Amino acid sequence: MSYLSPNQPVAAYPAPRSSAPPEPDLARVDVADLMEGNRVMHLTLNDQVYTLRITRAQKLILTK
Repeated sequence: MSYLSPNQPVAAYPAPRSSAPPEPDLARVDVADLMEGNRVMHLTLNDQVYTLRITRAQKLILTK
């Protein structure tokens, strides 16, 4: 079994190229503005209701 020594260089590989076209500039919405000071809000899409919640750790959770 061979191991790399701390001074041995590691081969660098180029990052893979994406074949997908670049995304257009997307709208950016500040969640604080969207929530208007609330920690929970309901969103609807195609007559389905979703709950968007800000956790104590300042993470977003979207549930159906």
